[in-house]
Amino acid sequence: MTIKVLLADDQALLRSAFRVLVDSEPDMEVVGEAADGAEAVALARSTKADVVLMDIRMPGTDGLAATRMISADPELADVRVVMLTTFEVDEYVVQSLRAGASGFLGKGAEPDELLNAIRIAAAGEALLSPVATKGLIAKFLAQGGTSDDGSESPAYSERLAALTGREREVLVLVAAGHPNDEIAERLEVSPLTVKTHVNRAMAKLGARDRAQLVVIAYESGLVRPRVE
Repeated sequence: MTIKVLLADDQALLRSAFRVLVDSEPDMEVVGEAADGAEAVALARSTKADVVLMDIRMPGTDGLAATRMISADPELADVRVVMLTTFEVDEYVVQSLRAGASGFLGKGAEPDELLNAIRIAAAGEALLSPVATKGLIAKFLAQGGTSDDGSESPAYSERLAALTGREREVLVLVAAGHPNDEIAERLEVSPLTVKTHVNRAMAKLGARDRAQLVVIAYESGLVRPRVE
C-alpha cells in the first residue's frame, strides 16, 4: 500500500524539497501541500492522508492547533501527525504529543530519518527523535500531570483501574520506548499477544496510538521520570 503524505509548512521551498524526497520513494506519495494549519486540516479530510508532516510554527492556525483539530475529529482518527520544527529540545516536544501527534522530528533530520518517520507513524508506532530524549519528555510530562507526591493523577485513576495487571505491565514497557518484539521477549510471550495487550490498553485509555500511551503513562504517574 502507498502511504499518502500531506505536507504542512509555510515555506514553499521546504515543501518542495520534502515533496521531491517523499515522491522518490516507491511506497509513498505526496497528496497535498498546506501553507497553514487550517488548510492542513481541510486537506487531511479531502485527501484522506495517512501521515501529515506538520510544521509547528505557521501563520494563523499553527501546527499545534491543527494537530488538536485533527485528533479531535472522529473522521480523521486514522491520520497520523509528525511534528516538524527547528527546535527539538524544549516544551514543544510535550505540546506536540499532548496535541495528539504521533511523533516529533527536527527539520535538520537526515532524509532517511524523515522517510523512516513517515513509515513508523503510518504503522501506528510512536516516533521520538534521538535528540528528544525520553528523559526530557518524561520531565515535562510529569510537571503537568502528576501530584507532588508522585501518586496517580485522579483524572486517570478510573481509566487505569480498567487495565489488567498485564496491560499495565505492557504500558510501562511501551512508555520506556520498547517495541513489541522486545516487550514480548521480556514477558516471554508472543509479539501478537503484546500487540493485543497494547490495543486493549489503547481502547480502554482512549489513546489514538502508542505515542498517546506514552503521554498517559507519564501524566498519570504510572511511570515516573528518571532525573539524570
